[in-house]
Parts: sequence; structure tokens; C-alpha cells
Amino acid sequence: MKLLIAASGTGGHLFPAIATAEQLSHYTIEWLGVPDRLETQLVPGKYPLHTIRVEGFQGKPGLGTLKTLARLLGAVVQVRSLLQTGNFQGVFTTGGYIAAPAILAARSLGLPTILHESNALPGKVTRLLSPWCSVVAVGFEETIQRLPRARAVHVGTPVRDAFRLEPSALPPLQLPIPDDVPLIVVVGGSQGAVAVNRLVRECAPAWFDAGFWLVHLTGDADPEAKSLSHPQYLALPFYDNMAALFHRATLAISRSGAGTLTELAIAHLPAILIPYPFAAEDHQTVNAAAFVRAGAAKVFQQKELTAAKLTAEVLELMRSPQLADMAAAAGRLAIADSAEQLAKLIQQTVGR
Repeated sequence: MKLLIAASGTGGHLFPAIATAEQLSHYTIEWLGVPDRLETQLVPGKYPLHTIRVEGFQGKPGLGTLKTLARLLGAVVQVRSLLQTGNFQGVFTTGGYIAAPAILAARSLGLPTILHESNALPGKVTRLLSPWCSVVAVGFEETIQRLPRARAVHVGTPVRDAFRLEPSALPPLQLPIPDDVPLIVVVGGSQGAVAVNRLVRECAPAWFDAGFWLVHLTGDADPEAKSLSHPQYLALPFYDNMAALFHRATLAISRSGAGTLTELAIAHLPAILIPYPFAAEDHQTVNAAAFVRAGAAKVFQQKELTAAKLTAEVLELMRSPQLADMAAAAGRLAIADSAEQLAKLIQQTVGR
């Protein structure tokens, strides 16, 4: 069987697609992406990569809308030709802008199409085009009710392979952190989070005084990333061994993208969530709310969160028995075999 995977942009779209692809080793897989995005770094060497120019509809209707629509139609024609000449039997996509031409092209050829929506609040493309898909797999169970015209199945969101290993099987952290100290990890998603970084640096001295250690993943867009120095503080732009870091941590301070939340759940890691305020339709707040309802996290809006409040919340939580309850609740949200479930769904839909 030959499958085209359309996944582009951020780790939230790419990591679940890659994890699923790895469960389909008997398939011939090729990839559809966009030039100059993360897929150009992650996909080559694993799968043949085809790129097209496509973008989303932004702002009020006008001349720009017509130009975007023309590009979309051109992209549909390109993908349709690729599907025909490549003799593909189906399409799998993880949503976003790239999904629209992939779904429309597959639909025009009568090819089975599987869409995975990781967010609790489905994106615009998912809401609009999910009825044209053979099946929609969702990361949050509550998403099903938001897609009344689609055939939707709850499978969770696939995670990177390392998160599926037992903690004892993970590579060592190789960070100079004592074994017996409480550890806070700060992560802003694949793009980093400058506003959260600044807030955390203001709070950090009080946390150091309390004996906590801090691993701060700053991203590469923070000009003040090296402005704080302390023996209990490690600032890194990124870190590869995230599974081991999450399993070692006591508490996370994080954005609430669906991929990050899934990894927190797999690692049974309680979190203070600060949704990205400019996410499309504020979907990160909806994601975070699902974890709050489950008892796995606390959520604070960035515009309302002061350094004094965050400092106090972390100090209280790190000393509270509630932390263990939150860890257990996070674990109950995890679907460890999500990649297998999604791969099985693809096989049932496209063929074995």
C-alpha cells in the first residue's frame, strides 16, 4: 500500500504523523509539506518529501482572500497530480493548512482520507472538511461532539517513540541535576515562549531559595535567554531527551499545545499551563481546560498572571499532596498506544 502523509509546520503536527508512520513499516510512505518549515528538517532521510505553497485564510475577505484561494486551488491541482502519478491508495493528514489541498485532492479522486485532529477544539480546516474524510481520529474524547457531521474516533495523540519507553529504558539526562532535588521544567512548545520566559526568570529566585532546581527550555528567539545565572538553573534553547526530562521533573510550567499535553500525560507530570494567547481561536485554552477538569493541571491566562502569583502558586503546589493527585490524573489521560490505534485505523480504511 502507498500512503501520502500531509503534515507540516510545527512539532504538534509533525511528531504525531511521524510516530504513526513508524507503525506502518509495510506501507510505502511519501510526505507532503511546505518549503522552509520544520518538515524540511525532520522528514528527509525518513521519507521522500514533496512540497507545495499553501497558506491559511487570514483577516477579512478581500483581495488577499482571492489570492489565497487561487493558491489553494493551484495546490489542489498539484496534489491531485501527485496522487495520480504516484499511484497512492490513500491520504493521512494531521490538519493545518496543508490538510485542505490534501483532503480536497483525495476527495476528487475518491481516495480514502484519514484526518487526525489533536486539539480539543477542532481547527477551521477540520470543521470544514472533516465530513469529506473517511474517518477523523481525535486526541480528546470531547472533540467528537464538536464534529457532528464526521465519523470521529477517539485514539489520543501519538507521541515520539522515546515517550513510549519505560523510564528505566531512557537515555540518562546528562544534566548536572542531583537525584533528590525537586525539579521544575519550563517549556514553551516548539517555538519557545518569550513572555513566559521573562515571568519565570522573575519568579526563579524564590524557587531557588526553596531548594527547587529549574530546567528552562527558552527556545531560540529570546534575547535575554542567558540573563539569569544560578547553580540551580539550567537554560537551554532546546533539549532532545524530553522524555527523560519529563519523567524526572516534579512539575512543568508549559504552554498547552496538544502535543505537549500528551507528553505530560504519558510522563504523569503535573503542570501549570499558560495557554498561548494568540493561538487560533484560543484553542490552547480549550486544551488546557480538559486537563484542569481531569485534575491534572492548573491554568492561568498570560495577561492575568503576575510574577508574584506564579511564584506563590508554584511554592504552594510543590509543597502540597495535591501534586501526587495531579500526577495520577495526568496518567489517566494518557493513551500510550495511540500510534498503534491510529495506524490500525489507517489500515482498516486504506487497506493492509
